[in-house]
Amino acid sequence: MDDELRSLARRLRAESGGSTEYERLLVTEDEEELAGVLTEHQRPLWARELAAFRLGCAGDRRAFEALVLLLNHRDPERCVSAAHALYRLADPRTPRAAAALATNELRVAYALVPVRLLIRLRAPESAPALITVLRRRLPAGDPYWRLALACVEGLGALGDERGREVLTAARAHPRLTAAAAAALARLAR
Repeated sequence: MDDELRSLARRLRAESGGSTEYERLLVTEDEEELAGVLTEHQRPLWARELAAFRLGCAGDRRAFEALVLLLNHRDPERCVSAAHALYRLADPRTPRAAAALATNELRVAYALVPVRLLIRLRAPESAPALITVLRRRLPAGDPYWRLALACVEGLGALGDERGREVLTAARAHPRLTAAAAAALARLAR
């Protein structure tokens, strides 16, 4: 059991009350049973999350939609687990979905994990989405400076020249100055 599954299992054990259904879903090797959990009515969220995570980590694309919904959840732990499973799933739709979630201004409070997933994916959609998100976070008084910082660091890690203009602008933001300078230095290499 890897660290992500161990963390997920601990959290969901508490949510499920340690039910026998939880124990079965945690250990089953039957992907059809797990996929059934995603489509059956009236299944609790913890069961859907466990099934989607296990299917995603196993490379079963039937988990994609459920994982994208979890990536956009208000609970950061659910988002992190979903991002891990989506990364392992390696579905070609993932970068586009993560970019859509990251750039959705109506859900900006939940965009940090999709931004971090985009950085990890290093997909063609990654830099344009990070640039868009960062540009929106630069006006004075924007409360999502941690999201802006993640974008700055991500653009530096990606080393994409298209980020130069917005990184230069980010240097003027007090909380982003050092990270933006470091990211720009990485672009110069």
